[in-house]
Amino acid sequence: MASKTKRVIPGTTIFDGDMARKGYALNKMCYSFNSEENRQEFLADPAAYCDKFALNHQQKKAVLSLQVLDMLAAGGNAYFIAKLGGIYKLDMQDVGAQQTGVTKEEFMAKLVEAGRN
Repeated sequence: MASKTKRVIPGTTIFDGDMARKGYALNKMCYSFNSEENRQEFLADPAAYCDKFALNHQQKKAVLSLQVLDMLAAGGNAYFIAKLGGIYKLDMQDVGAQQTGVTKEEFMAKLVEAGRN
């Protein structure tokens, strides 16, 4: 019988079954943002809303600090996390800047430069 090994892509969090189980509460909370009423409730008291969904410490800290990479590491699915990002008007350049460790302006300049090459 062949051993089951996890796929590893350096610098990437793979969203697999284990991560889905780990991030269930976080993803369930983000899914709730399909409702305007829930988005408003979250904005009124983000910490209490996280508690309502029983987020663990890692998940809650990531959400409250808006650290997308930390949310992914905590089991967040990018498609659900995008719903949270939308509440704060985060766009793909904001996320790209977080991923590359630069400011949004620096990231946008890199995109322009890459387009020239």
